[in-house]
Amino acid sequence: ESYEKYWDDISPFIKFGFIRDQKFADKIKDYILFKNMEHKYVTLSDLVPAPANDDDVTTLYYITDEVQQSQYINMFKEAGKDAVILKHNIDSAFISSLEQKHQDIQFKRIDADVTEELKGEGAADENTAKTLTELFRKNLNMEKLEVKAENLKNESVAAMMTLSEESRRMQDMMKMYNMYGMDPGMFGGQETLVLNVSHPLVKYLAENQESEHAAVICQQLYDLAMLSHKQLSPDEMTKFVQRSNEILMLLTK
Repeated sequence: ESYEKYWDDISPFIKFGFIRDQKFADKIKDYILFKNMEHKYVTLSDLVPAPANDDDVTTLYYITDEVQQSQYINMFKEAGKDAVILKHNIDSAFISSLEQKHQDIQFKRIDADVTEELKGEGAADENTAKTLTELFRKNLNMEKLEVKAENLKNESVAAMMTLSEESRRMQDMMKMYNMYGMDPGMFGGQETLVLNVSHPLVKYLAENQESEHAAVICQQLYDLAMLSHKQLSPDEMTKFVQRSNEILMLLTK
């Protein structure tokens, strides 16, 4: 496209017009560009296949921070999946407007769930899932923590965090209206800790719940999963660094 090199600069204005003016949206919709994981520009028609029937809905995944979400991006690449980069302030309102105008499209952030393409063969054992859930809730002192045990294709990923798109948008809306006094949990806003049962650390925890190291491993895995999901608070980061030093000290003994 001749305007690709200008797109990043003009896109907020184009998207604002798309949101505010239906006639403009109809004219511009086929010319809106999306940057994918390979940093190539594509249009909506490139992303959405021709539907087999009117009820088909295409899910488009998006990235808001390429550095923080790099673990999810790598997993998507390995699975042959793609996502688009949407990190401007207006993008949240833009994708909501796009979904309203196109009922056959829905957007989810790349860490909204664990797609089938990321899972390996065979489901996790129910008893193992129950054991891990109880273990993490106890050692993190989080009675209501949502935990899922999955068999992920990527064996190097021990744990990851997911948050449903609906909950994320509700949280974003609460922040926008400065409703910090309200508990996000009342809107189902809790993250889910996804544990990879094919990872050696997770296997160790499932088989050695009474280990003296179980608590520190649970805490570290939780923080590592959260770091790929969002920023830790200053207090959480302090504890994470201190714990990392303690783990390194264990290697010297």
